[in-house]
Amino acid sequence: MTGRVLQLGIKPKTPGEHGLPKHPVPELRVTIQGADGDYNHYRATTLDGDPDQAILIVTKELLAGLGAEGWPIRPGDLGENITLDDVPEMALGPGTRVELGEVILEVTRPCDPCTGLYSLPYVGPSRGPEFVRALVGRRGWYARVLSPGVLRPGFPVAVVAGGGAPISRS
Repeated sequence: MTGRVLQLGIKPKTPGEHGLPKHPVPELRVTIQGADGDYNHYRATTLDGDPDQAILIVTKELLAGLGAEGWPIRPGDLGENITLDDVPEMALGPGTRVELGEVILEVTRPCDPCTGLYSLPYVGPSRGPEFVRALVGRRGWYARVLSPGVLRPGFPVAVVAGGGAPISRS
């Protein structure tokens, strides 16, 4: 299955702020440690830089579903580094490989929603619990970096099953 990179995002460490939303960038250098120039507070402070959570991936399909439910969500709002277009959410899961040019990622686990999402301007403390419930089981996917490199929006994406077999659309 093929798709494309819709948006790339980072947020540098900013005192007093969470690591989201991620701001769009025209180019993203992906290292084994993650997205160059990006800060993920949870990963840095609680997980000691866990390489299995180096990159967060979200699909446009997931964002569209939340939008249809009334959340004015945009790419980067969930803290993702890479937003994919034309890739069905069901194509991703632990063990799936995502090939983006020279960059190869392996999906490791789903990302759980957290109270850091309350910082989004359309959420806040009053709607925070409702938003977190809406995201259970659909906040995107963490991935480890198997092959580093540079990405740009529009790059083609190939999604490959864990065993190396291409995933076909059904």
